[in-house]
Amino acid sequence: MTTQNLLVELFVEELPPKALNKLGAAFAGVLAEQLKAQGLAPADAVVTAFASPRRLAAHVTGVAAQAADKAVQQKLMPVAVGLDATGQATPALLKKMQALGADVSDPAAAVAALKRAPDGKADALFYDSIVKGASLQAGLQKALEEALAKLPIPKVMQYQLETDCELPGWSSVNFVRPAHSLIALHGSAVVPVKALGLTAGNSTQGHRFEAKISPVVLQHADQYAETLRNDGAVIASFADRRAEILRQLQAAAARVGGGVRPIEDEALLDEVTALVERPNVLVCEFEKQFLDVPQECLILTMKANQKYFPLLDAAGKLTHQFLVVSNITPDDASAVIQGNERVVRPRLADAKFFFDQDRKKTLESRVEGLSKVVYHNKLGSQGDRMARVCAIARAIGEQIGGAELAEKAVLAARLAKTDLLTDMVGEFPELQGIMGNYYARHDGLSEEIASAISDHYCPRFAGDHLPSNPVGLVVALADKLETLVGMFGIGNLPTGDKDPFALRRHALGVIRMLVEKDLALGLPELLALSAPVFGDKIVGTSDALIEFFYDRLSGSLREQGFTAQEVDAVMALRPARLGQVNLFLTAVRAFASLPESPALAAANKRIGNILKKAGEVDAHVNPALLQEDAEKGLYAAMQKLLPESEALFKAGDYTASLQTLAALRAPVDAFFDDVMVNAEEMDLRLNRQGLLKSLHAAMNRVADLSRLAT
Repeated sequence: MTTQNLLVELFVEELPPKALNKLGAAFAGVLAEQLKAQGLAPADAVVTAFASPRRLAAHVTGVAAQAADKAVQQKLMPVAVGLDATGQATPALLKKMQALGADVSDPAAAVAALKRAPDGKADALFYDSIVKGASLQAGLQKALEEALAKLPIPKVMQYQLETDCELPGWSSVNFVRPAHSLIALHGSAVVPVKALGLTAGNSTQGHRFEAKISPVVLQHADQYAETLRNDGAVIASFADRRAEILRQLQAAAARVGGGVRPIEDEALLDEVTALVERPNVLVCEFEKQFLDVPQECLILTMKANQKYFPLLDAAGKLTHQFLVVSNITPDDASAVIQGNERVVRPRLADAKFFFDQDRKKTLESRVEGLSKVVYHNKLGSQGDRMARVCAIARAIGEQIGGAELAEKAVLAARLAKTDLLTDMVGEFPELQGIMGNYYARHDGLSEEIASAISDHYCPRFAGDHLPSNPVGLVVALADKLETLVGMFGIGNLPTGDKDPFALRRHALGVIRMLVEKDLALGLPELLALSAPVFGDKIVGTSDALIEFFYDRLSGSLREQGFTAQEVDAVMALRPARLGQVNLFLTAVRAFASLPESPALAAANKRIGNILKKAGEVDAHVNPALLQEDAEKGLYAAMQKLLPESEALFKAGDYTASLQTLAALRAPVDAFFDDVMVNAEEMDLRLNRQGLLKSLHAAMNRVADLSRLAT
């Protein structure tokens, strides 16, 4: 069977830049998957995706012109239904066979060709046939339709195509952007498939302004990227174009000199890659007077509004130069450079104006305005929220740092949201907190307070830094707890992939602060001090919210490499001090590696079941009631080992505390071999249950060891 490589391209108007890479990967992936499923492409076919602002394409190796025929066995019906008492075919059987294309002109011969095989409790009739393999045209048509249907299109648009009938009319097409041409080449041969009102050919369009030839004609599927680059001035591969932009950015920065470097922003690089077909990086600059504005403002306006790459010096400070990725390469680029410099100037001027205007009012003077900003219709205004955060911050601050820390935390919490009312944050919401820091310094507030205002949003995302000082830590905890307790209190919980108030992220932020700062605060204690500040606006939420926290923590621990069994054992005890959890897990892992561990875990599980059936048990042992040697031996071992284990636990050496208990394996085994726990005599039974209760409590101080039992 001869094979050729296949190239399919859909040429369209400019695609959504933030979705382009996903669209390209999805188009190529589904197309190749469907070809493989139909037997037209081998399982190991190499699939190459192409995506530029105006095209989606896929190159698939080793595609056959005709799929191989396949032997297919189909169940027809039970023998009792298909054959009558004399063994002749029933009308139902003949009708079924005829529908499948079988020759039933001779019923006896048709029945003889069938196979009988057990199917459940009765025999059934099966029909063997050869299904002709799909042709490339039919198979590609199906694959193309499936690829277009499964594109992750962010928003569909409707447009009209002019029909070819004698009386011209219009037909509607729904797609992400209007499509203008379709290529389908199997080697050098056109496969005449159709899509979106287009019939495939072998020509496309190159760069809007710099293509050498229009249209660009492809002679062979394997010449796609090369022909587009040479004749169409287009780098079709998203990855190649991205790499070329990165190379040019670094080269341009090197030409500027002075150790400058372009800002690193993967999302911006991806978006710019989706905006140009043949990149040309140019160096531009703006007036140095704009550098008096906080660099975060200038960087954001250049990246968000203009898609420029600011240049930073060796110390990470913004310079007055920036890089532009142009889509044209004129002999004289001065007009392009001047045009971009002219465009960015008003943006920077706006930022400077906002900054100057905002500093005319103090943050304190904006506090009252928070009461006019709605936070949530069930939870009141931002002013109400600010008051609750202040109350929670005061309570936390007093517990971990006394009155002085509490007062500083209240001041920072009071001002933390005031920059929401500034012009700069109104224009760039991403700068909330950051601008509050700058304006606090301008107002003469201390470094601690200013940093806390920006840090109270931290950690903003996975891997982000924690607040840099205790004041910021307290306010960050208070802010996130207020959100979590409030939203759970009104039943506004995250569902599936929807989490509009970022409750999962807030919970992970609280967990990280409690764990990494090893704060002497219990999780239930924090929730208990947070709930009262809401008054009657919320209903009880502590149980559901605690479970929400522990679910997030369990997932995080598994991502860190702890096994589900280890995490389950520790989380079963719902540890209040989250800063101890990693130490508990390390101890459990060390204990699980001991040879005594499986037997003790199984015994622990058995003890738990006995105590569960016994109901209320007093953990008290009367030595005088110990009769059997095995129970005396276990009691003696416990008297020696449990105080040692408890002392190590109190000293924070959880690993050694658990390992000390390993010596109990032999006496525990002997106890269960020789002692009847549920003795008929009540006093003996209660004493033995009390012995097991004491042992159970000591064994499960770090984790529920029964969860380690297999």
